[in-house]
Amino acid sequence: MLERMPSESRWTRDEKTGRPVRQVTCAPAISHHPFFLAPAYDGSGRYLIFVSFRTGSGQLYAEDSREGGILRLTDVEALDEWSVYPSGEHVYFAANGGAMRVSLADGTVETLLCAQACRERFGGPVGEGTTALTKDGRFWAVRVKQEKGFAIIIRDNASGEWSLSYEGPMVAHLQFCPDDDNLLFFAGLLTDRVWVLDRKRGQARRIYTRNAAAKQWITHESWIPGRRELSLVDWPHGVLGVNVDTGAVRRIADFNAWHAVCNEDGTLMAADTNFPDRGIFLFDPRREGDAPRLLCCPEASCMGAHWAEPFPYDNGPVRVYAPQHTHPHPRFSPDGSKLVFTSDRSGTAQLYEINLKDKGD
Repeated sequence: MLERMPSESRWTRDEKTGRPVRQVTCAPAISHHPFFLAPAYDGSGRYLIFVSFRTGSGQLYAEDSREGGILRLTDVEALDEWSVYPSGEHVYFAANGGAMRVSLADGTVETLLCAQACRERFGGPVGEGTTALTKDGRFWAVRVKQEKGFAIIIRDNASGEWSLSYEGPMVAHLQFCPDDDNLLFFAGLLTDRVWVLDRKRGQARRIYTRNAAAKQWITHESWIPGRRELSLVDWPHGVLGVNVDTGAVRRIADFNAWHAVCNEDGTLMAADTNFPDRGIFLFDPRREGDAPRLLCCPEASCMGAHWAEPFPYDNGPVRVYAPQHTHPHPRFSPDGSKLVFTSDRSGTAQLYEINLKDKGD
């Protein structure tokens, strides 16, 4: 479906930096962009993609910068709000245990793998959580929730064929390497997170081992384009970089970066902060110890009291309350000129966008 609605855009100004900030959504319901690990825009930058619960259930929407207004893209059952991944002419997502995509051109929704077929072939439904596409949109990776663990299955979008690539105790935060579409990062168990899967060989290998004795907390991994390198948040001490080929580790930043992600050419990284929340900062991931520069203050509630404590998972999972729509999750536009984030500072999570070239002088 394609239902066009009026623009909700309005302008505010960041109180600390003076930068103009555009509020994209204002409906009295939770709205947020896909995630900090997934694009918030289509490849051309025309559409800003978001999930909103304004109809009572989570559905996909797109703000159209060319023709104006907001498009409602879906009316599906049980959309997985954190599985969304825009690519090319489509937005890929999971819903009701299956894998789907919607056309940005005409709103056609396709079921690429239904829940029943996924259970029969791969041992369970498509699981909740992030999905990943290669940079060219050729391969789509999703996770399957099996009876005793998880699997990674990958669709070749050229042929439409699905294949089983990996099975293990935990799979999360899937991300294809932007420099090598054979490599797929996935987060393993919380005590042993940093793994890379060779898509062609179906072989996974650990590329970083946390310092368990020091209760090191490694989290929120993301690729640094152009370097075959993953950034790892060494919470709350800073950001590390690990080379996927050599395992060489370097320290990139020394502040409480929380969700850290690069622009598409790997020249700038953005990170929100927590405990304390000091705002969103920018820094150069190529330079070790580059001084972080304050961009803006989202003033989101950033729920998740466990982040204020030492690593809590050594004895297994713990119950936490950390709604993801309360986290800013910064993400760059395709050309790197803008940054989008979510904030519930108005009382309800809404989408915001800031033009990095406009300093408000």
